Amino acid sequence: MQGSANLNLMIKAARKAARALVKDFREVENLQVSAKGPGDFVSKADREAERIIKEELLGARPTYGWLGEETGTAEGQDPTRRWIVDPLDGTTNFLHGIPHWAISIALEHKGEIVSAVVYDPAKDEMFFAEKGAGCWLNDNRRLRVSGRRALHESIFATGVPFGAKRTLPATLKDFSQLLPATAGVRRMGAAALDLAWVAAGRYEGYWERELNAWDIAAGILLVKEAGGLVEGLREGQDPLESGSVLAANEQIFASFAKTLRG
Repeated sequence: MQGSANLNLMIKAARKAARALVKDFREVENLQVSAKGPGDFVSKADREAERIIKEELLGARPTYGWLGEETGTAEGQDPTRRWIVDPLDGTTNFLHGIPHWAISIALEHKGEIVSAVVYDPAKDEMFFAEKGAGCWLNDNRRLRVSGRRALHESIFATGVPFGAKRTLPATLKDFSQLLPATAGVRRMGAAALDLAWVAAGRYEGYWERELNAWDIAAGILLVKEAGGLVEGLREGQDPLESGSVLAANEQIFASFAKTLRG
């Protein structure tokens, strides 16, 4: 696929940040045995990756706005366009030396995501999409959501709340409703990749609560452009505003949503 100038810029920024993160990831694996531990090191890696991406994107498009996990919000001279960036989605995996994490970059125009990149450096998988142009993997493979039609054949992904998050009871209820009706649920620890894998047909669907816009902005467009459906967990919710998301292929979506919405 021949992408727009903005999409090519996003891919370039993701690859540049990935080079630094891959080097840092090797160091994290070594730090697992140290007394100090890798926590401080990882937070520095996260901030450095965002610095690289921000420098690349705003250097080329200085009038655009910005929303990043590490550096927050900045208004741009162009109020209609905004970068939404998670420089390291799956930080806990990264911290523990688990090679399942990603860089997520989205471009929002007039409140709608129009370009998206999710890059998994460990597997060298670059998922990307533009509104109306489909969803692609590594330049030459067009992605489509799964064609499975029955819940009992389907695998779903989610995130499990940890720490002080208030939605653990709701998530446990989700499991009690969904697990008996499906082929299983996976908890891989990187929301951006969960959505990318729905787009690639590896999962039939994904749901989660208490998310931030940078966790899911790019992934939402990937799923839509691969032919899937995306809503909030409550009907009519905007996932980017509510922080809850429900995504699946068209054949599964209604029964998936009915099961979770009760």
